[in-house]
Amino acid sequence: MGQRVTRIRRTLFERDSELAVVDEALRELGTTGNETPDRPRGALLAFAGRAGLGKTTLLAEVRRRATARGCTVLAARGGDQEQQVAFHVARQLVQPQLAGASQEELRATLGSWYAIVGPALGLCAPQEGAPPDPQGLRDGLDWVLTHLAVQRAPMVLVLDDAHWADPESLSWLAAFAPRAEQLPLLLVVAYRPEELPDYADEFRGLPGRAGHRPLDLEPLSAPSIARLVRQTVGAHADDAFCRECWAVTAGNPFEAVELTAKVAARGLAPNESGAHLLRDLAAAVKGSGLVARLERLGTSTVRFAWACAVLGTEISPDLAANVAGLGEEEATDAADRLRDARILTGVETLEFVHPLIATAVYRAISPGVRVALHGQAAWAVVNAGLGAPAAARHLLETHPEGDTWVVKQLRAAAQETLRAGAPDAARRFLARALREPPPFEERALVLYELGCASLLTEPATTVNHLRAALEEPINDPALRHGIVYRLSQVLAHTDRLTEASTTLDHEMRRTTDARVRLRMQSEQFMWDAFRSDEPDSPARSRRLAKLADRLTGRDLTERYIIGLRAWDATLRGECAATVVRHAERALVGGLSWAEEDRGFEVPVLAAMTFLYADRPGRAEELFAEGIADFERAGWRGAHLSFAYTLLAYLRLRRGRLTEAEDFARGGLRLAERLGHGTPAHWYAVGILIEVLLARGRPAEAARIGEDYGFTAPFPAAVTFPDSQTVYGELLLARGLPKEAALELAAAGRRLEPRGIRNPSWCPWMLHLARAEAHDAPDQAVATALEAVGRARQFGTHSAIGQALRVAAEVSPPTERGKLLEESVQHLEQAPAAYELACALVALGTELRRTGRTKEAAEQLYRGLEAAALCGADGLVERARDELAAAGQRPRRLHSTETDTLTARERAAATLTVRGESPGRIAEELGIDEASVSRLLSGVYRKVGTDRAGLAAALGAAVGRGAAPSL
Repeated sequence: MGQRVTRIRRTLFERDSELAVVDEALRELGTTGNETPDRPRGALLAFAGRAGLGKTTLLAEVRRRATARGCTVLAARGGDQEQQVAFHVARQLVQPQLAGASQEELRATLGSWYAIVGPALGLCAPQEGAPPDPQGLRDGLDWVLTHLAVQRAPMVLVLDDAHWADPESLSWLAAFAPRAEQLPLLLVVAYRPEELPDYADEFRGLPGRAGHRPLDLEPLSAPSIARLVRQTVGAHADDAFCRECWAVTAGNPFEAVELTAKVAARGLAPNESGAHLLRDLAAAVKGSGLVARLERLGTSTVRFAWACAVLGTEISPDLAANVAGLGEEEATDAADRLRDARILTGVETLEFVHPLIATAVYRAISPGVRVALHGQAAWAVVNAGLGAPAAARHLLETHPEGDTWVVKQLRAAAQETLRAGAPDAARRFLARALREPPPFEERALVLYELGCASLLTEPATTVNHLRAALEEPINDPALRHGIVYRLSQVLAHTDRLTEASTTLDHEMRRTTDARVRLRMQSEQFMWDAFRSDEPDSPARSRRLAKLADRLTGRDLTERYIIGLRAWDATLRGECAATVVRHAERALVGGLSWAEEDRGFEVPVLAAMTFLYADRPGRAEELFAEGIADFERAGWRGAHLSFAYTLLAYLRLRRGRLTEAEDFARGGLRLAERLGHGTPAHWYAVGILIEVLLARGRPAEAARIGEDYGFTAPFPAAVTFPDSQTVYGELLLARGLPKEAALELAAAGRRLEPRGIRNPSWCPWMLHLARAEAHDAPDQAVATALEAVGRARQFGTHSAIGQALRVAAEVSPPTERGKLLEESVQHLEQAPAAYELACALVALGTELRRTGRTKEAAEQLYRGLEAAALCGADGLVERARDELAAAGQRPRRLHSTETDTLTARERAAATLTVRGESPGRIAEELGIDEASVSRLLSGVYRKVGTDRAGLAAALGAAVGRGAAPSL
């Protein structure tokens, strides 16, 4: 980055109220020792105003006052010509803070974020492998800015001309802005309101200091313009002259300053006799008058000014000379003349005196010359070693001419920006490369790269690009195969699974390479496994089993097929031992969750097979590894949403309902970033509903379902838990058995032909039996007993125990006790604490009904304790009611120390034991410090110990495996 130009400090007129707000914000930032701990220390200040009203001068004063108070100041400025340069503003903010650090020091400072944010901030070259998704990169930038704000507190971030900031930086800062109040960070932005993009609306709508919306800067009054005039031309300027200056400038401070400078330069008498000349002088300050004044400086000077306007901000004189086609001496003379004319300022790095001047000069360049200058600028930038991305923004302004050099630079720029985490910028570069156009033999490759760049942001457009690529002549088989893989993935991820399968099937018929065909077959098996409309699932299962049984797992493709075999066996309800054997085979050699050219579905399915096979500990290990893979790769959108949502489901199955709810809500928040109706959203809402029902909160579950449109039509892709089955369960909990029976029977008709028979994976038969019990009790018993048979075939204690409990619920009274006793026996051997609690309470209830009060009380007490530890509040109340009906007093629950803490409370407690400050804890958990205090108060209340004893309590909980990972 070049050295920024030092500007002359100017007197500020009529900005006392704005500066008072700034001073108050700086005081509350904690720079004078008067900070108030129970109030937010940071703030957002936004100044809005038309061009020339003094935003830059005001922000310069903010920086001066912040520096005087000992604040760390981060400063950046948007540029009209730099809007196409991804992370231009972010780099201005962060690079000076990390300047001079070695790569080793940067790695130590940024930690796991190094490879994710480093390329975006220009701190390191992009790494090999998949690029981070935009959300992952934003999270990384959030961490960097938060880290700097905490480590170098108090901090003031100043962004001028925010309306011209690049989209990547501006959207990040706009989303980050609400967090400023939770940090020792004052964020100050200035912008032209009519030019601020929609994605930065946070700057318009957020309340600022003292409840202000953005502070609007107004033109100066006539008395202030008079003071400004007399400050420049002398106290002898008469009132008529000063008032005419105010009239011709409309109170615009920039125009007034430039006008008075010209008055002084011309030696114009500042009295009424010279006032009539002011209008002509004012016209020369901007627009056509400025251009006419520039043209009088000579041809070489005009060309130099044009070159500077094309280059934008922080202009290298040598680079400007190269673009203008001037020699060193001629360029130096031109720069001197432009400084004298108050058009440019600076020496080693040049800038226009004001953006209004830069805009006027740029717009004065004829279209043909402007295109030629941008083309020359692209060559000059590349030759200066500034890189393809710096050249690409100039090439966007040129006309297509079939130039292979242009295509090469645009493709290189796209690759670099994509790996840095800016897919939209990469897409712009590649779309321009396609219009150049590329050589005929490269067209398919450019279309493929364009499709990859659009994958995360515009999947429908990606499909069009990739299909167009397949229609081009392709000499490289590997390229064609890559296009097919990517096309099938994006089709599947947009709920077009049939098209994904058909695409692979068509290409398999073309290829002669056996290994390629096997890879395509594995992909087809995967997407067919998720299709709810697959025409012949049993036949596909037979083919998959035959193929997987003869594979050794020698490469990733073979391991994927074996993993799919394990999942298929789970759905079909084959023996759990068979399921586990195949899952373990798939894991020999590794299944990374973040392979660049493969989906994450098979590794997730392999992990889930262990959950259904009653080995949740193994599943948790794999999820921890997978989430770490995602976070290392910067995949924090759909990938992380799925991971956290399924982790919630895993905790639900284990009976840790409080933690399950925390994870489910976290997964839903991540899914909301992707939009309603996406697979991630269906998963998140369905699992949250399941958790709330288990916790005994059906009304809240129903409200969630209504708020998020959790009803028919259900997604074409298979989800787990099955969305239609969850909806039927919700109807049942709402007291609508007939409607529930219709939905659950429809789920069965959809799943049965596909051979999906495992009640552990989808308990539609169990819920249907409960729904049928109201009107068709005999049918309900038959349905439940069939589910029991299927559960016995699968062979896990949790599946058998759950099925027996439901069978007891719908069976005649004479059969219930025996079924429930067997259910408890199985569940006592299963990692399913909630199901065990349900069975114990049901058994106690049945024993009380038959008059076996003492035995009933024993089982009810056990069920009450188990339900409390699970966080199943509804079941706790039911157990209490049954104990009261049995004439027993519910004894005090013996929950041990931190077992009853929520995941967030346990995390806050753990960080406290580590000695972290409340501010750091707030940063880690994404909450404010007041919420941290409330969390810790709840911890002490539940644990019953002080801070000194908390470490021992947490240590005991961790030893029992009670502390969840966030």
